[in-house]
Amino acid sequence: MRAMKHPAMHEISIEQVFYALSDPVRLEIVQKLCRTDEASCNALDGGRPKSSVSHHFRVLREAGLVWTRYEGVSHMNALRRRELDERFPGLLAVVEAAIFARAGADAA
Repeated sequence: MRAMKHPAMHEISIEQVFYALSDPVRLEIVQKLCRTDEASCNALDGGRPKSSVSHHFRVLREAGLVWTRYEGVSHMNALRRRELDERFPGLLAVVEAAIFARAGADAA
């Protein structure tokens, strides 16, 4: 299997992060990853087509939000929480709060 591209944190811009988070599908993936340490693409795809999900994970990886590793035939994904907190202190906490506030408002 070919290696996945994961940019170094110093290469990541806030614009890339905001762009990645601007899509509802990617925001949903991030929301699910906020609740767990790691999850497979299957667990995060929401029943969407593989080609669409692959695109969204690539955008999240290239923005520096997600780390993906191979485990057998599965791709396991995790938020780059520690690195993001070092690069953009407090950003992920604000994003999480906004995601869960929106989810709570949608449920009400």
